[in-house]
Amino acid sequence: MNDQVISRRFLLKRIGALGLLGSIQSLLPACAGHALLPATLTGTPATLSGELIDLVISEKSFTLDGQTGTAMTINGTIPGPLIRLKEGQEVTLRVTNQLDETSSIHWHGLLLPSHMDGVPGVSFGGIKPGMTFIYHFPVKQSGTYWYHSHSGGQELLGMYAPIILDPIGPEPFQYDREYIVMLSEWSFESAEVMLDNLKKFSGYYNFQKRDAREFLSDAARWGLWPALRNYVMWDEMRMDPTDFADVTGSTFTFLMNGLAPAHNWTGLFRPGERVRLRFINAAAMTFYDVRIPGLTMSVVQADGQDVQPVAVEEFRFGPAETYDVIVQPSDNRAYTIFAETMDRSGYARGTLAPRPGMTGEIPERRLRPLRTMEDMGMADHGNGHAGNVVDKSGMKSSQGDAANHGMTHGEGREHRPEIESDGHHRSISGASPVQHGSDHHGTGNQTVAEYSRNRMDEPGRGLEQSSRRVLVYTDLKSLVPYPDQREPEREIELHLTGHMQRYMWSFDGKKYSDAPEPIRVRHGERVRLTFVNDTMMEHPLHLHGMWMRLENGSGASLPRKHTVVVKPAERLSVVVSAEAPGPWAFHCHLLLHMEAGMFRVVEVFA
Repeated sequence: MNDQVISRRFLLKRIGALGLLGSIQSLLPACAGHALLPATLTGTPATLSGELIDLVISEKSFTLDGQTGTAMTINGTIPGPLIRLKEGQEVTLRVTNQLDETSSIHWHGLLLPSHMDGVPGVSFGGIKPGMTFIYHFPVKQSGTYWYHSHSGGQELLGMYAPIILDPIGPEPFQYDREYIVMLSEWSFESAEVMLDNLKKFSGYYNFQKRDAREFLSDAARWGLWPALRNYVMWDEMRMDPTDFADVTGSTFTFLMNGLAPAHNWTGLFRPGERVRLRFINAAAMTFYDVRIPGLTMSVVQADGQDVQPVAVEEFRFGPAETYDVIVQPSDNRAYTIFAETMDRSGYARGTLAPRPGMTGEIPERRLRPLRTMEDMGMADHGNGHAGNVVDKSGMKSSQGDAANHGMTHGEGREHRPEIESDGHHRSISGASPVQHGSDHHGTGNQTVAEYSRNRMDEPGRGLEQSSRRVLVYTDLKSLVPYPDQREPEREIELHLTGHMQRYMWSFDGKKYSDAPEPIRVRHGERVRLTFVNDTMMEHPLHLHGMWMRLENGSGASLPRKHTVVVKPAERLSVVVSAEAPGPWAFHCHLLLHMEAGMFRVVEVFA
């Protein structure tokens, strides 16, 4: 090993860059509910309802921690106004675009006609500058949802807001009051600048890499040669075991209901009350780990759909997912709602308190996690320490190194999921891994793990050693059996692929601009979609217009979701009843992944 290799390995950026902590000084959080707001942010949060609603998309200047920027807002606030509708009603929404560019609004998770879905280039032409577009559709469901721009990077600049659809009948659980808790992030860098930075250097925003001090600590615990082997392996493969988020707290400020951590969004309660918290992850690029120290959360809805209540102390959710939980604070004290980012580079926070002005304690921050060989779909090869680290997307290694580490390139065979002896797809927890040899998913796929398997019973890297009860996908069961119990007529397998050095994300190695044909499904068909994650990053996949039944082993009670998170080296299946004619978007809900090519169209034809 020469000195040049050693210097490359140890000249890493410092650990622990802090996210900006500051105040948004002129934008009022529209979904703050009964929150106590700082004096500089007081105002009446907007709630819009009825059969006719007007929305205006415009720019607004604001100041964050002494720096002035420009946001794109809905009715002038971040988040935009809460829209509250009733199941069974019809609604007309007049959306006027006052920007100098085309815009749009997508009603995330709502079942509606394709031409009302709000995706430019797929379901309509977008809303041109100075124009008004009229959305009109019936409300066919109930639950917690949200709406956001589907044009470029506008979502990252503030265009998102909550929707509550109240059910016709009584809800199957009791609560005394409710709050929306909408998590997001803010940066003064545009999505275009972020993409440019990541294309130049994929680790541009990662300031948590391993350094010389950590190497010495690892050497003391593992022994010198095992530690050297571990570090050299990652250096040769040009991978980074700390790479959990493309964009981090080095540029993001993490927000709760539009407020930075220093402003401490607060919801009030009376001791003994049951409080419903409607959590919405409206972030463009951030996974959050949510907990309320001192309180157990009863999860009662996932993506707006009733589930059999499950008691947890923490849950992780990706961009676009929602969870409704009920808590019952009994003590006359403040409780902190703590949403820590998956990469541990920052957090959003708020407080539940019996009186205004109270503040809950910030929990002790956790160390950032490390990728493992399991994340990479590889067996540990030679010692117990090499398996402690891995990069998120299979960054390039030499052919020889790839052979040693189970990574494969180039042409090969299709891989089919295992089938049980009774003919059912093997998609429940505990299924054997599917071997993954050479694959042929295109030039846009840099590497492929040697096997994939179901990981729905795992909480996710960084939570696997938690002493708290953490929600996992196998906990989710629909409150009532779903009506369509047909076996799928066929299966469509999609590989989640990426090329980090080019910062290109794709399905089956082809980005959307390569003009792949739509995924065609017959109207009324029952189809299984199997997602195989060939990258080393979690991907929240969103199908517009139709529910996905998550095949998590719950039998007739498979939960319905509009967004599912697929872990690294995971094989995960959903079943879809194609009940909605027309073209529908299907994409990763990490904004920059979608913009970089991880997008397809699902066409339901007659």
